[in-house]
Amino acid sequence: MVSKKIAVLPGDGIGPEVCRQAVKVLEAVAGRFGHRFDMQSYLMGACAIDATGNPLPDETLDACRAADAVLLGAIGDPKYDHDPTAKVRPEQGLLRLRKSLGLFANIRPVTAYSVLLEHSPLKRERIEGTDLLIFRELTGGIYFGDKGRTADGEAAYDHCTYSRPEIERIAHLAFRAAAGRRQKLTLVDKANVLETSRLWREVVREMAAEYPEVAVDYLFVDNAAMQVILSPTQFDVILTENMFGDIISDEASVIAGSLGLLPSASVGERVALFEPIHGSYPQAKGKGIANPIATILSAAMLLEHLELDAEAALVREAVDEALHNGVLTKELNPTAPYTTEEVGNYIAFWIADSNEKQWNKNNVEIGLSTII
Repeated sequence: MVSKKIAVLPGDGIGPEVCRQAVKVLEAVAGRFGHRFDMQSYLMGACAIDATGNPLPDETLDACRAADAVLLGAIGDPKYDHDPTAKVRPEQGLLRLRKSLGLFANIRPVTAYSVLLEHSPLKRERIEGTDLLIFRELTGGIYFGDKGRTADGEAAYDHCTYSRPEIERIAHLAFRAAAGRRQKLTLVDKANVLETSRLWREVVREMAAEYPEVAVDYLFVDNAAMQVILSPTQFDVILTENMFGDIISDEASVIAGSLGLLPSASVGERVALFEPIHGSYPQAKGKGIANPIATILSAAMLLEHLELDAEAALVREAVDEALHNGVLTKELNPTAPYTTEEVGNYIAFWIADSNEKQWNKNNVEIGLSTII
């Protein structure tokens, strides 16, 4: 039996709804494989500001440090998003959490599911077969550099700084991932203009000798942004710095046809955090229309991090079954939609007894699957 402690941060908006489904799936995994997952929920984001005045209370940070992994729903609220004068913001909690836990690498898989290609705004022939992995450096660069205004308030600055060790530690992860996939790595930078990008390129070129089986190429970020849309199947593993990775990974999300399908992991030396790439989508809060699949797939990445590969594979198999059987929320199944909870019920039911190939649609619809 495996026993692990998982800190759950439901967050804001639809975060608690999609997190509940991922927790349900993890409970089904634990039951199926005889594991014990101690999952406790803590405040972070706008809900934490409202309750404590702090987007990341000390209790939450301490719990995350003590956990084997962290599962996050989503953070953000319009009352902060639409107030540029707000001194305390939900996003500050996430940035502090990443820095405090040393989560230096964000990993985002992007997959074009064959049964959902029609939902992408891009042509089928461009995206079919896409399977890429983006490694974004997460704790350095312009987001964490010195920033401020001049004394008269008429000018502003944001400094971008990177060190060799910061680049090396994420590049090793990306090279190892590429070695286990299709053995191709693409560094995305702006080395024709930026000194930090020139350092990235210098370091990666030196490191490439350690991974002779991996072919490495280099793209300027403006060209990469075009290529991700024009020919995404050319990519295997993409490696890039913080701001470029933020933009490229969000751009790549349109390939899958829905933000609700894309998971992510943020990893450090020990603890790792797993979350869907979508935001808190406050307009959908409480309506049962939020797609929980990205959060459930984030739970699959969490299981892989815990070296529970068979368990993660079963979660992905259950998700594939949901996709092929049309057990999807309104955005992907507008004619006969399922609710957020029904999708979670179906996937958890499949995990609990994947040998049972018949399932009772009525039971899933009313939340009476055998595991509930």
